[in-house]
Amino acid sequence: MIENNPAIAGEFKRKELPKNLTNLGWALFTLGLLLGVIAFFTDYSRAMENYLLAYIFILSIGLGSLFLIALEYITNTEWSVPFRRIVEFLAAIIPFLLILVIPLLLNVHEVFHWTNKDAVESDKLLQGKAPYLNVPFFLIRTFGIILLWILIYYLLIKNSKKQDTTGDQNLTRKNIIISAVFMPLFALTATLTAIDWLMSVEPHWFSTIFGVYFFSGTVVGVLAAFTLIVVIMMEKGFLHPKINTDHLYSLGALMFAFINFWGYIAFSQYLLVWYADLPEENFWFLSRWQGGWAMFSIALIIIHFVVPYSLLLSQSAKMDPKRLKLTSIWILFAHWFDLYWLIMPSLVNKGNGYLFSWIDFVFPIGVVGVIILVFKMAAKGNNLIPLKDPKLQRGLDFHL
Repeated sequence: MIENNPAIAGEFKRKELPKNLTNLGWALFTLGLLLGVIAFFTDYSRAMENYLLAYIFILSIGLGSLFLIALEYITNTEWSVPFRRIVEFLAAIIPFLLILVIPLLLNVHEVFHWTNKDAVESDKLLQGKAPYLNVPFFLIRTFGIILLWILIYYLLIKNSKKQDTTGDQNLTRKNIIISAVFMPLFALTATLTAIDWLMSVEPHWFSTIFGVYFFSGTVVGVLAAFTLIVVIMMEKGFLHPKINTDHLYSLGALMFAFINFWGYIAFSQYLLVWYADLPEENFWFLSRWQGGWAMFSIALIIIHFVVPYSLLLSQSAKMDPKRLKLTSIWILFAHWFDLYWLIMPSLVNKGNGYLFSWIDFVFPIGVVGVIILVFKMAAKGNNLIPLKDPKLQRGLDFHL
């Protein structure tokens, strides 16, 4: 039992992350904030468009982490239990979405064409979508969805931390029930989020598979962040020494699986739209094959599929810490590039091709700083492994 294992109950209890991690987070956040302020004064529209991208990236990491926590509980997974706390700390992003979303809600007219009354009055298609695409309902959906995520996050994390003290196995059962309830709600809210914040950037376009596309990219991104942090913490001695390459293989295999899933969904969406050849659908892809955006579309295939697929193809690659770190960083960049490809062609110099701006390189700096600071804050004063989870010992003993 866990209580009789001194290596678990003693050595790894409340082990704090280094202070220089906080310094790094503040340095990146401050630099990103200063450059971001300059960007807003230089080109307000371009800065706001990049802020939308940054918000969706942060949201995807937090929401994806919440999904992985729930997935572990409902599937009764054992191998991931020793480092479940990492995704719990990443999921701490969720409450901060209430703050991060405010600048966008105050500037909806800057980003979303459908919020312009004159545009709606002169466009029959937008009039037909007005019962859904209207600012009051948009605000209700936004805050309702975020508050629901916060509630689920609070319940799951509260029970997980409480179990460290009480050892009550009923808390695991409670989290299984909460996770089972959350899963269909996750599917619904993730789809609505994809429609509201990504698809509605181009309100004339629609795709019935877009929610799944957003889901696949979100899981790929959070798995990359998860794997990167696991490998770094293993190397620095912050995780249990029994965590081995078999655990890493499971993470690598999951990343490989979802890279393939993303590629399948991306190609399916393209094939269905292109094969149907309906003007109200294919114009979205046509705009991404014109005026310089064609290079981005080709690059997306290589960056988000070909390269990570090749890096993770062999079994040894899925167990190599250095290869996993490299691949994780690459996939995080690919996830950002994917979101850029989804958002920018519909906003930047629309109809006239790609227009370069230094502002595009500013916001990722602040995003990394935010994620580091939230992770460090969530980890402070908490155990880095779930000490009294009933599956922890089996997770530590996991072998392929």
